Amino acid sequence: MAVRVLCNDPQKLLSQVKAAVARGAVQTWSIDKDGDFTHSPTQWRYKAWFRPSVGPGVLVFNILGPTTEKMSKEVYGVYHGRFIEMLLAHLDTKFESAEASAMPLDGDTF
Repeated sequence: MAVRVLCNDPQKLLSQVKAAVARGAVQTWSIDKDGDFTHSPTQWRYKAWFRPSVGPGVLVFNILGPTTEKMSKEVYGVYHGRFIEMLLAHLDTKFESAEASAMPLDGDTF
């Protein structure tokens, strides 16, 4: 399960997402010491993480679940939906499209 974002410059977009979180323009996501994103409202914090990777024309955010419990479909849905929502609300002019996969992709762990 992953969010895939199609764009001209994936590395630049990743830098812009990180900068928006760092300056507080995006208040509902945080970045941990490994560079992974987690949804920061108390109810969802540390239920999962998105690990970014850059490919040709695509920025991929693979989901990582906690090692202590199985990730629920609700957590999956909230993380994917709200991450795409954040991208649309704050960086809509920086990419062409974003999509969420329904099934696990290489790099996903949960």
